[in-house]
Amino acid sequence: MNFELTEIQRDIQKMTREFAARELIPNARRWDEHHEWPTDAIDKLGELSLLGIAVPEAWGGAGLDNVSYALAMEEISRGCASTGVIMSVNNSLYCDPVSKFGTEAQKEKFLKPYASGQKLGCFGLTEPQAGSDAAAQQTVAVKKGDRYIINGSKNWITVGPKADAIVLFTMTNKEAGNRGITAFIVPTDTKGFKRMAPDKKMGISAAWSCTMYFEDMEVPAENLLGKEGEGFKVAMSTLDGGRIGIASQALGIARGAYEEALRYSGERKSFGKFIREHQAIQFMLADMATEIDAARLLIHRAAVMKDKGLRHSTESAMAKLYASEMSGRVTNKALQIFGGMGYSKEMDAERHVRDARITEIYEGTSEIQRIVIAANLLKD
Repeated sequence: MNFELTEIQRDIQKMTREFAARELIPNARRWDEHHEWPTDAIDKLGELSLLGIAVPEAWGGAGLDNVSYALAMEEISRGCASTGVIMSVNNSLYCDPVSKFGTEAQKEKFLKPYASGQKLGCFGLTEPQAGSDAAAQQTVAVKKGDRYIINGSKNWITVGPKADAIVLFTMTNKEAGNRGITAFIVPTDTKGFKRMAPDKKMGISAAWSCTMYFEDMEVPAENLLGKEGEGFKVAMSTLDGGRIGIASQALGIARGAYEEALRYSGERKSFGKFIREHQAIQFMLADMATEIDAARLLIHRAAVMKDKGLRHSTESAMAKLYASEMSGRVTNKALQIFGGMGYSKEMDAERHVRDARITEIYEGTSEIQRIVIAANLLKD
């Protein structure tokens, strides 16, 4: 295995690290506290071609590989987890399926402006009664002539309040279970498309999400993404890649917490010496650094496999499972190193703990990742 980054990958890493230090870290705490959408930062991500990193240049993207995407996601999320997940949704959950399953006409209309950062997209699978169980969703699409009439709702749709289009999953045949799911690309200004106010959440507060309702919403058949009944395949393929993005987000959050705790351990004194000189703190830092590196290796393995066109469901699930749970452990240890100050809003330690928690839930809970991993192991 070659662990050396290419020159382009190093350039992406350096550019995003500098961008995060300049644009994100100084603002992330304020954005979180005020639930403020990071408008300028997202616009600049578009200008830097970071909203369609792995999309071919012909369709408005940067035409880079998924390792570059993972590196960029880590650095951006280290600076601001909310900005990181906005970037992840547009890259992984919107641009990737449109790029992979869209027609030429769909790519021209629904990919180019999104990969180039002129517009933002989102992904609508989760419903109030259908999270991990996609076949339990109640949003229904009924074909009438050359159009589909859609009724239903989606919730927890990250980027939903700001999105210009959504990759929307519906039931076109309830009796067929997973084989009855169909995907559409739907502009959010379509008549009958309604968005509620942004959700109030524990973490990633600057990355707005919301509930959506569809009331007799008419969508032309030409907006089908893939074929009728193939929506489950579209969703699962998309989530395999999306898990690389969320794993990278979790990694970035953990690294931010670790680096801040490492610095603080050389500033704070107890019992006459810097706390990093106490073995208890040293062991915590050693464990944190080891887990961060282990997560990064799992993530990059999955990204390399995706770049090679290899099936990576197990590897992406492993990366997402380990990185998200690692992020929870590392951010909690970082807060512990800060002691009472870590529990204060004056420090970023408590925000990292809150931001890390969601990575074990969205784009497949830790339990779902274990199911995916086990199912693939038992096939052998």
